[in-house]
Amino acid sequence: MQKELLIITPPFTQLNTPYPASAYLKGFLNTKGISCVQADLGIEVILALFSKQGLSDLFETIDQQQLELSENAMRIVQLKAAYIRLIDPVIAFLQGKNPTFSHTICQVDYLPQASRFEQLDDLDWAFGSMGLQDKAKHLATLFLEDLSDLIIEAIDPHFGFSRYADKLGMSANSFDELHATLQGSTTYIDELSLAILHERITAVNPKLVAFSVPFPGNLYSAFRASKYIKETFPSIKIAMGGGFPNTELRQLSDARVFDYLDFITLDDGEAPIENLLEHLNGKRSIDALKRTFVCRNGKVEYVNGSTTPDYKQLEVGTPDYSDLLLDQYISVIEIANPMHRMWSDGRWNKLTMAHGCYWGKCTFCDISLDYIKIYEPVAAKVLVDRMEELIQQTGHNGFHFVDEAAPPALMREVAIEILRRNLIVTWWTNIRFEKKFTRDLCLLLKASGCIAVSGGLEVASDRLLQLIDKGVTVEQVAQVTHHFTEAGILVHAYLMYAYPTQTVQETIDSLEMVRQLFEIGVVQSGFWHQFALTAHSPVGLNPDAFEIIRDTEIGTFANNDVQYTDKTGIDHGKFSFGLKKSLYNFMHGIGFEIPVHEWFEFKVPRTKIPSNFIESAIENEEFAFHASNAKVIWIGSQPQISYFTKTKKGRTFEQAALLFHGNSESVEILLSEEQGNWLMEILPKLDRNQAKTLSFKEVEAHYYTMNSEDFEPFWYGKAMAPLKELGLLIV
Repeated sequence: MQKELLIITPPFTQLNTPYPASAYLKGFLNTKGISCVQADLGIEVILALFSKQGLSDLFETIDQQQLELSENAMRIVQLKAAYIRLIDPVIAFLQGKNPTFSHTICQVDYLPQASRFEQLDDLDWAFGSMGLQDKAKHLATLFLEDLSDLIIEAIDPHFGFSRYADKLGMSANSFDELHATLQGSTTYIDELSLAILHERITAVNPKLVAFSVPFPGNLYSAFRASKYIKETFPSIKIAMGGGFPNTELRQLSDARVFDYLDFITLDDGEAPIENLLEHLNGKRSIDALKRTFVCRNGKVEYVNGSTTPDYKQLEVGTPDYSDLLLDQYISVIEIANPMHRMWSDGRWNKLTMAHGCYWGKCTFCDISLDYIKIYEPVAAKVLVDRMEELIQQTGHNGFHFVDEAAPPALMREVAIEILRRNLIVTWWTNIRFEKKFTRDLCLLLKASGCIAVSGGLEVASDRLLQLIDKGVTVEQVAQVTHHFTEAGILVHAYLMYAYPTQTVQETIDSLEMVRQLFEIGVVQSGFWHQFALTAHSPVGLNPDAFEIIRDTEIGTFANNDVQYTDKTGIDHGKFSFGLKKSLYNFMHGIGFEIPVHEWFEFKVPRTKIPSNFIESAIENEEFAFHASNAKVIWIGSQPQISYFTKTKKGRTFEQAALLFHGNSESVEILLSEEQGNWLMEILPKLDRNQAKTLSFKEVEAHYYTMNSEDFEPFWYGKAMAPLKELGLLIV
């Protein structure tokens, strides 16, 4: 039976979990009763390649070519029997199917080792004496990376586990290079991919194949697959959408693109795909499509004549991961860092708390585009409903909220709803390091299952953060990351260098800030990005204001990445190695004693940042009184109360002793009888399971119904301090 639509994510994105775009679209189409099948071609190619048969074919191909190989590649070829024998059990282990194999993998010299093992971390330091599963994952990952190095050298220089031929999609102002490559012969990886594609199309028999292309590293594979479909299944129509077209192809004018595709849609895909299917079924004219590029009479046209509005987040349904090989994704650990592994280890159900960005001001970001500009949050109850649906559907209770920046107020409501339902989940997300993330909010998020956050520190310089319009200061970032770390939530920082007008001194000072954040332990992971100018960012739209000169004219193909000249004349690229080398050491807990200027192989100024800047910022955080509309929640256990009489200077006082049992210890709090009785009455009303949460103002009012003493000295005093450690949160 013919299906309406086959959605394909082309090679390659992630090994450990599916990219969510196709699942989002399939979830929406379910609400419309439209038949749809999805496939992640990337994981299917990886599984075919990294198998006993796949490696046997690979080594046979290398032998037949009789290439002059490097010493490292020759070593792998000479050990091919070991690689072929071990590949299936190693992949099964990384899929979580044979956990006891970790004992064998961790034996000295069990796996064949090539150059990737030369930089092996101190495994005892990284994983301890009992972390066999993680240690084995790390070793198995190096085993695969050695094979990847061989593939790149001997078979296909474009290969990568999370990208393929990405350079053909980056800064592709003209379609010429990609078009010429597509006219050439197929690669070894192409042949694997196209064979799997042929099977999928034959089984599904779709009217429309839609390629979701999130990154430059998916673009070539999408076009190669499209070319194959045009030649082999000419009756099938082909569309492309996703992150790459949304940012790069908004000014497309090269008609040759439509030798491979029939349609390219922009921005949110629900309404455009629905309209496209209606058109293919004869129910809508081509002029009534929504945000869609077509080619008519040899000329590219952008059609947006549809009156169908975009769907609200409430209407798009729950993402549907059916059809995907959920039990066959591969968890890997590339470096021994607990936060850095989040992107590559574990199966995460991906959801979005809010469409767009609630801040929407950062000058390096594409804030003029709808996917960031149009902010629309999802109601907390709807979001947690979707989480429960996905747990039932996938069998996994891990969630990665893939927001531009998750809103603190919505994170609070989601956490409260999770706790109210006694839902056991593990989740992480991307945030802004803003002051609303108080100690108590971080503790609430932790209690609901939050284990990690990532956020943009960018250039750790207050002048540049202001120029970026980030809305934070370095001091504020230090305080917020301290709150998360104290709550037991891991923190990853996105870092940037080469921002317009950035001086060498600011680069060195920024690295010193980063060094201190890692040394004091409030940031556990990070990644340096070199600033890239994009056409739809405030910098790209107004380059003169940022003292840069645009070098790239508008082309006929991709037009988001823009080449530019920085008027400072500084060669920022030469700082890349020193910045990344130092950060690699910091993430492993070493190198803090080295002055930051010594990480560079050329002369740079010494830092001007005081060595205790971050520590002082944390220690000097101002005390904040609670807002009257803040919510008060008790996440601890209900206490036992007993009474006794205390005599002091001939006066008798009736006292109460409240005994609280925590998971690891018990704590007794002594109060007046009035205050003890009040706590016994108010705590059940504040319990995490209550349908309604009380405000701080309501709690204060309730206090005065049972107590004659002033509220503030009691609430902010020593007697209540232990209770706040046990789970009394004001958020």
